Amino acid sequence: MRTEAGFVTLKGVRVHAFHGVMPQERVTGADFVVSVKVKYPLQNAVKSDDVRDTINYAKIFEIINKEMQKPSNLLEHVAGRIGESIVNQMPMTEEVFVTVEKVNPPMDADLDCAMVELHFINDKTF
Repeated sequence: MRTEAGFVTLKGVRVHAFHGVMPQERVTGADFVVSVKVKYPLQNAVKSDDVRDTINYAKIFEIINKEMQKPSNLLEHVAGRIGESIVNQMPMTEEVFVTVEKVNPPMDADLDCAMVELHFINDKTF
């Protein structure tokens, strides 16, 4: 048997933050939902049962919270910081998918959210 790929995922991290272009978004803030999926070589963790051989999802949560507290105009900028921080702080990361959703964005539309999704590849692992 061969394991093809492994992922650690945090789905639906809810955060109140102050991102947006409009001035009131920087004052009142908005609700955001962040999801992160990290691809890594999981073969060692599957066999060892040792936390040092995996991607620590508690650390991913810390990164999300830290980066979401820094106001940005664009969701792309926030997602970019999250992805870059994960790759920089977790060297075994191969790929990262980051989704940032702004719940109830300030526009005259009936929709669940405005969202960006970025996909990062760690050049150092390939």
